Amino acid sequence: MLQDVLALVLSLIMAWQPVPKGFYRVVKVSDGDTIKVAVGSKTETVRFIGVDTPESVDPRRPVQCYGKEASKKTTEMLLGKDVKLVSDVLVGDRDIYKRWLRYVYLPNGTLYNKWLISAGYGHEYTYKNNPYNFQEEFKQAERDARERSRGLWAPDVCIK
Repeated sequence: MLQDVLALVLSLIMAWQPVPKGFYRVVKVSDGDTIKVAVGSKTETVRFIGVDTPESVDPRRPVQCYGKEASKKTTEMLLGKDVKLVSDVLVGDRDIYKRWLRYVYLPNGTLYNKWLISAGYGHEYTYKNNPYNFQEEFKQAERDARERSRGLWAPDVCIK
C-alpha cells in the first residue's frame, strides 16, 4: 500500500518535470510488455519488440504464471519515467492492433526489452518468423536466464 502511494506521488511529481528531447514519458503500464506513453496531448500504446511476458490482463485468457510479476516489474521500472523508443525497420512501425513496435531504452542506456528477458520476466518472441535487429542477443538472453534459473525459469515457479 505504501509503495502504491509513493509511486503515485512520484508520478505526480514527474508529470510536472519536462521530458528530455528524444524521450517519452510512460503514463500507463498495460502489462509486462506493453506501455502507454505521452505524445503531446495524446497517448500511444507501445508493444516491446522481441519479448513476450506472460499474460496478466487479457480478458480472453487466464492470468499466466509470472504474469503479475512481469507487469509489476515493468510498472516499477517504467511508470512515470522517461524512456527512449527506437523502431526497427525489420518489424515495421505498428502491429495489427495499431500499437507502436519499439525497443525501450532506460535513461541509463539499458535496453529494457533485453533486460526483461535476462531477468526472467519474459521470453524471446519472434513474430511469424520475422527477424529483428537484436534477435540473436535476445535468444541468448533467454538461454542465460533459463540456465541461471531466473524469474519464471526458477524451479517450482511455473510448474506445468
